[in-house]
This record gives sequence, C-alpha cells and structure tokens, in this order.
Amino acid sequence: MYQNTGMSDDNIWSDEWDAGEDWSGGGGHAKRLPRGEKLGATVYELGPGNFCVYHFHHASEEMLVVLDGEMTMKTEQGEQLVRRGEVVIFPVGPAGAHGFRNAGDAVCRYLMASSRHAGMPEVAEYPELGQITVQGPSRSQTGDQLWLIHDVPKDGAES
Repeated sequence: MYQNTGMSDDNIWSDEWDAGEDWSGGGGHAKRLPRGEKLGATVYELGPGNFCVYHFHHASEEMLVVLDGEMTMKTEQGEQLVRRGEVVIFPVGPAGAHGFRNAGDAVCRYLMASSRHAGMPEVAEYPELGQITVQGPSRSQTGDQLWLIHDVPKDGAES
C-alpha cells in the first residue's frame, strides 16, 4: 500500500492526526489518506463548536461521507443537519459551495474524497471571507510550493 510521507496513518478510525495547519479553518483535526493520481481523501474531525469554512473549488469535485456524529452543513440551498452514514456530492463551482459546523455536544468525524488533477493547481473561493486561494503542487518562483491568497475587493473596488 502506498503511504504519503508525513501522513499520520491510513486508518480512518484511529485518533492519530496530521501535524500542521488546520485546513478546516475552525479548529478541526485532519488526516490525509493515501492518494492516487486522480483521487484523494482526508478524514476530518470537528469537535463541539468547531467548523469548516464555507467554500467551493474550481477543479475538484468532492464527496462527503459522515462517519460518526452529526453536523450542520451549509450549501447554496441553506443549512441542514447531516448525520452518520449520509453522503453528499459537491460539484465543481459555486453550486458545490459547502461549509460545516458542529453545534452539538459530541465529535463529528467525516471523510471528504475529491477528484485530483495531478500536477495542476486548484483554485478555491471563500465567499464569506472574501478570499480566493490558489494552491499548486509545484514550486513557484519563490522556491516554495505555490500558495496564494487573494483578498477580493469589497463592493467591486479595485485593490
């Protein structure tokens, strides 16, 4: 079995989490699972009061599988509770916008699987934060991995 370098483990039920930045933006734990060239998955855990920022992707379609617990899911259609065993698809673009928050008293663990385009950058938008991010697997001219955050001008004003 292929295992990513720096990955804690590949068991969705263990409580070993990847060290580093909180990708949920709201205090969650994350564990990257083995990835293929065109498919990836990450297990997340949101404790009470934790959240995942509302966003959408321009290149990656995603699938949510709630493994345990429940959380409030926000989409373009509004908010609804998603519980253990439920599966939701988020298409590419604004129609696939989603965010989660755990308003309950127990932990919610979920898996997000996504399409991947090996070697290609991904653009994600965060409408409530007014930000667009660009992430790439290759090094930029700075020598670091490509990672940009663009603050969208408010009210159409140029920055």
